[in-house]
Amino acid sequence: MSDLIRDAPIGQIIRYFTNNRVLQYPEERPDFECPPSYHRGSDSTLGDEPKAVEEEGPATEEAYPDPETVLEKSELPDDNEESEMSDLEKIKTAQSVRTQHTARTQISRVGTRTALARSISQADLEQQFTLASIAKGPSRPIAPEKLDDGTILVDYYTTDDPANPQNWSLGKKIIVLSQILLYTMAVYMGSAIYAPSSEGVMIRFGVSIGSASLGLSMYVLAYGIGPLLFSPLSEIPIIGRNPPYIISYAIFVILLVPTALVDNFAGLIVLRFLQGFFGSPCLATGGATLQDVFSLIKLPYVLSLWAFAATCGPALGPIISGFSVQAMNWRWSLWEMLWLNGPIWISLFFLLPETSSANILLRRAQRLRKLTGDNRLKSQSEIDQANLTAKDITVEALVRPFQLVLQDPSIAFTAVYTALIYGIFYSFFEAFPLVYGFMYHFNLGQQGLTFLSVTVGVIISITWYWWYIRYRVEPFIMEHGLGAPERRLLPALFVTWFVPVGLFIFGWTADKDIHWIVSCIGIVITTIGIFLIIQCVFLYLPLSYPQYAASLFAGNDFLRSALAAGSIHFSYPMFRNLGVDKGITLLAGLTIGCSAGVYVLYFFGANLRAKSKFAAK
Repeated sequence: MSDLIRDAPIGQIIRYFTNNRVLQYPEERPDFECPPSYHRGSDSTLGDEPKAVEEEGPATEEAYPDPETVLEKSELPDDNEESEMSDLEKIKTAQSVRTQHTARTQISRVGTRTALARSISQADLEQQFTLASIAKGPSRPIAPEKLDDGTILVDYYTTDDPANPQNWSLGKKIIVLSQILLYTMAVYMGSAIYAPSSEGVMIRFGVSIGSASLGLSMYVLAYGIGPLLFSPLSEIPIIGRNPPYIISYAIFVILLVPTALVDNFAGLIVLRFLQGFFGSPCLATGGATLQDVFSLIKLPYVLSLWAFAATCGPALGPIISGFSVQAMNWRWSLWEMLWLNGPIWISLFFLLPETSSANILLRRAQRLRKLTGDNRLKSQSEIDQANLTAKDITVEALVRPFQLVLQDPSIAFTAVYTALIYGIFYSFFEAFPLVYGFMYHFNLGQQGLTFLSVTVGVIISITWYWWYIRYRVEPFIMEHGLGAPERRLLPALFVTWFVPVGLFIFGWTADKDIHWIVSCIGIVITTIGIFLIIQCVFLYLPLSYPQYAASLFAGNDFLRSALAAGSIHFSYPMFRNLGVDKGITLLAGLTIGCSAGVYVLYFFGANLRAKSKFAAK
């Protein structure tokens, strides 16, 4: 528990004000025994490649396979094949990564984020999945690498080093997971929790329904813009994951107070936009935190939980605020955000440890240099950071996400498809009041309860998805290897039709002469399709373009949020002019076209990847 608090923001602050005399790391304690390979003058222990020194007995072949065997199994391409890559930067990166890291991954588990960044080819991905599936063996010391210039790369001390997030206990991992899920759900909930207040805003400020909806749309747009800034920041080793979380979330919580008190319409909209922007780090970096902690094999389970929080957050918002706004006034939904997010921020402040290995090893290298006086001791992330320029950060944040979308048809299609279904999801916040308010005469609280159909759909989806991963995907990977990335799209070939079918049911049964539960069943079916499609796409993309996973998701977040913000404004006049039935039919027709695109991507994805300069070869 002390380690958890030490690595949390409160622990780092205590350490700063006590000059590191309280909550010390092992390297700062008097009884610490520095590994021999990190002592000055111990060059004899360092070879050209890292080695594991056996202490408790030999490790089994199953636990630690021979590097040549693993490389042969994964069919790593030779130098001639590498020279055929069109992107010179990829070739240089590939050579550097293989030289510095391939041997080390045989004995030390790495986070999923790192594993993807190191994967230049499909063979590299196969190797990383093989390593992630290896049973944990006896603890072995890890001898650090020595570079040609004499630099000693600081690493984890042993294969089960407790500082490595991959080696944390299940309890500690659950604490991290739970906080990220609550953080994500609370921020996403902040979008739709405003919806029941729209009518009160119209009356108080004398604005139209379209203008009042800006309080929802600007929040959604802002949390799509935020990842373009916060995601690259969290990848800078000296910063890590926690500072963007804690600082921005503190601003988010503070802004909740003036938002609930503001008494002019322009101020309300500006504050809602700022809320969405400063709440976005959990959307930009939450997945990265989970990738730091969970292996490639188990990641689909936790990412589906993260998606559960992100999907159910907007759906639960109107449920929470519907009855209170009706009973009190429109400001209550904004106060409820403060009561929800304040305690979550306190929890993060006291109990969320840093998970970025780049940051963890950088700080370890600093402590070892202070302990030994040897300036040759550096972490790989420290070296990478020294070569990082403002231009690199700007390109990665503002250019790369859009470059990927514009120059690769597969990425463009998945971005458009997920943006479309996300926009349809947010159009429900305009359609539901028309259907359940005007047709079925539900009050605000009862209208909010209809959003439970979304939660039901997600629960059904995640139950089936976990069964599919456990009994279909994992056995296949264990027996046959990772396979083509297009295998991740197999469920999408079926569930892609759930979206238009569910929409047709919702649109054409939303009638006062038909029981309201029928239209809710349509929403359940649509939600199942939306949730599973996004899961398939979000596994397909990083396996096809592993080096660019962060930029892919940042660009995807922006496009989804931008279209969702637009859909909030165009859906209301569309439903009013065409009717809910015809308006929903139009949206369903668009998804049918995208469903056909899923089949094109599945059957011709390999050819498209072969022509892409971004895809792993």
